[in-house]
Amino acid sequence: MLITDVEIEGYGRVDVRLGGGRVVGIGRRRAGRGDVDGRGGALLVGLHDHHVHLAALAAEAASVRVGPAESGDRDGLVRALRSGPPGEWVRAVGCHESVAGELDRWVLDGFAPDRPVRVQHRSGALWMWNSAALRAAGLDGGGDGGDGRFWREDERLRGFTPPVRLDLRGVGARAAAYGITGFTNADPHPSQDLPELLSLLPQRLVVMGIGDAPVKFLLDDATLPTPGELAASVAAVRPRPVAVHCVTRVQLLVTLLPLEEAGPVAGDRIEHGAVIPAETMPWLARLGVTVVTQPHFPRERGREYATEVDPDDQAHLYRCRSLTDAGIPLAAGNDAPYGSADPWAVMRAAVERSGGEAVDRRAALDLFAGEPQRPSQVRRLAVGSVADLCLLHVPLKEALDLMSADVVRATFVGGRRITPPE
Repeated sequence: MLITDVEIEGYGRVDVRLGGGRVVGIGRRRAGRGDVDGRGGALLVGLHDHHVHLAALAAEAASVRVGPAESGDRDGLVRALRSGPPGEWVRAVGCHESVAGELDRWVLDGFAPDRPVRVQHRSGALWMWNSAALRAAGLDGGGDGGDGRFWREDERLRGFTPPVRLDLRGVGARAAAYGITGFTNADPHPSQDLPELLSLLPQRLVVMGIGDAPVKFLLDDATLPTPGELAASVAAVRPRPVAVHCVTRVQLLVTLLPLEEAGPVAGDRIEHGAVIPAETMPWLARLGVTVVTQPHFPRERGREYATEVDPDDQAHLYRCRSLTDAGIPLAAGNDAPYGSADPWAVMRAAVERSGGEAVDRRAALDLFAGEPQRPSQVRRLAVGSVADLCLLHVPLKEALDLMSADVVRATFVGGRRITPPE
């Protein structure tokens, strides 16, 4: 394939030839037609979403969104749960206490008694079922149903619910329109057949816990291992890298000690890094561990964070600029469906952060330009590089000024176009 008249950093306006899934030539523009006329738009490496939950994202097509932005309040939640024919299962996602307070089976019974209802908390960690759902699943006997609240029991519950239609083709098409050429799926306990299921996606995949991908460790404050126990678990999977879910101050501290003891390896990651106290930053920098963060969460969840997050932690939420200034490798993931699936929205949020955490526009783009297995190692286009590419309608400077998915014109994986032809 020959792509003519594109702008590439370090080369200016050039023609690019692709072959065998790689860039095989970058040269000055010549007269004549190519397979794709770039019209002077920037050609970039494709974006990689370094933290996403693809099956959950694909299930949104069969779900009702009931978060603060969608439901607004209790009445809006009730209307959403009662929509659709009586008796059919309702799968609702994105709920937060700010909508209607704490939910359990009895509260949900009052909202929608005539159909099985299951509601997922915005964190993705908690499901809340009503009595009709518990009865339909056979979980309402012998004390199994309890209050209908299930914390991190997705694997067990999966066998008790009707199959959910996964719109993977839709996920792949929307991601391609954003310029995404690869995903890192961050589920903590992936089934061995998950890569085959996700193979419907046209993007490249890294599935945590499978093959040579990082092994995910999911920490919760209520069930935290001791540093020694976690160090033993990390040592047991070496030489593979680890990706440790850290959303609280104590989770980060419990993680850094084991990484020090077991010895860090290339590819080790802190997922989220929601709270990173300033005093831990030299430690993180010394270990060389990459923080894969979500700089858009303070914008999307700012109202709730203002009241829910400990005042001592407010200044340490989802750091960006301060991490890079401290020499800590940084990358980003959407955490979709628990956050926006649009990487350009994440970039805008990173640029517009307050409290000294804003990064410049090029650095924001680079949060999604890292190597799939080494997220902080930014890829650049050159002869011999993999032809995972994002062609823009406009030059790079204009794209950085706009910072919108509207600038994406075409997306290529291995030299094959995965966006519809014009």
